[in-house]
Amino acid sequence: MLRGETLAALGLVTALAFGCGETIDDSTPIVVGEPDMMPEPDAAELPEPDMAPDAMVDAMIDAAVEPAEMPYTATLNLPESPYNYAAPDLPQHYMVETLGFRAQRAAILDDNTPADNPTTDHGATLGRVLFYDANLSANRTVACASCHKSEYGFSDERVFSVGFDGGQTERHSMGLTNARFYRNGRFFWDQRAETLEEQALMPFQDPIEMGMTLDGLVARVRAGDYYPALFEAAFGDPEITADRVGKAIAQFVRSMVSYTSRYDVGRAMVDDRSQPFPNFTDDENQGKFLFVMPPPLGGFGCFFCHEGEAFIGIEATNDGLDAVSEDPGYGEVTGLPQHDALFKVPSLRNIELRAPYMHDGRFGTLEEVIDHYSDGIQPHPNLGLPFGVRDGQVIAQLNMTPNEKRQLLAFLRTLTDKRMTDDPKFATPFVAAGD
Repeated sequence: MLRGETLAALGLVTALAFGCGETIDDSTPIVVGEPDMMPEPDAAELPEPDMAPDAMVDAMIDAAVEPAEMPYTATLNLPESPYNYAAPDLPQHYMVETLGFRAQRAAILDDNTPADNPTTDHGATLGRVLFYDANLSANRTVACASCHKSEYGFSDERVFSVGFDGGQTERHSMGLTNARFYRNGRFFWDQRAETLEEQALMPFQDPIEMGMTLDGLVARVRAGDYYPALFEAAFGDPEITADRVGKAIAQFVRSMVSYTSRYDVGRAMVDDRSQPFPNFTDDENQGKFLFVMPPPLGGFGCFFCHEGEAFIGIEATNDGLDAVSEDPGYGEVTGLPQHDALFKVPSLRNIELRAPYMHDGRFGTLEEVIDHYSDGIQPHPNLGLPFGVRDGQVIAQLNMTPNEKRQLLAFLRTLTDKRMTDDPKFATPFVAAGD
């Protein structure tokens, strides 16, 4: 919008700021109705009285006029009937508790889906489009999927992701597989988002990641000619709001459930997962034993942090990366010393695809991660189970043998679910130009 057109559009507010009939920039006076007929302006919206005229006009434009969004379009490849997101065929071990303890806890018991945002096929379809739409960043170059790529377990192969203007994120991109089953429902490594719906809107507003405001985001979505029909299908009418954007993306992310890995095939063959899986090698079965059993029974107690069939945490923890952490993690959110350097525990599903590892991406391989848990644990005061600190020292390192490390690695690789990561319902719906 040209400057003169903007002033004309401002009309009433402009005249109030300068006095009826006053001249602006030696041009024609702006005259409006009688002052006593005009609404009283909000003082917070008016510029400082001692500002120069040009600065006053610019301030008023910023306060009163939203940036115009030019209409845009794109070609979408969506099925005539939506994919099944709402009712995946989850296996029995996801749905039914077996032994009644945390190592084999049924994933469905920790479902964080809120009552006011159940996943629907049309809602998740809308979320998928929003998730992959680079139009929704400040310069239309970055989407949610830019940092959460399906081929990397919905994480990023880079240590720190790159935002819309080339800046780097402060932490490594977390994998999204099985996010639905993080029991306390908080998100980000530091758990600053209380819900997935809240988390879904934060990257848009981050000055490094996508550089938008919520008002700007809504205006941008409204400008896309393919969105009204998608919102109507998802919510019953075409109204576009930030709340609905967050809910739709949350539905799509919650639908990213892994249950077709080699582990799942073997798990369906036995009554409980402590039994050998018929489809596993000897090393894979022994690695499974080491994972699911606590140290007193000959295992490593990995399930303390990666619980149940979803292989996901129930709360933030400290896994001994540093004796003194520069990143306060959850402690920065709560201000409590007992939360210092605690970080959210994502699912181990698709862990093989998600290098690098940890909140800061410090480990480039799974072998390095296993070495850390073997004998690299540092005595942080908030160190979690199965470790502990006494008199400033780690009570006991796991001290894995080379054979045990190989077996544990073999088991972790059985959690890879390429059928899930390659599923077209999780791929971009946008047709590239020229295709």
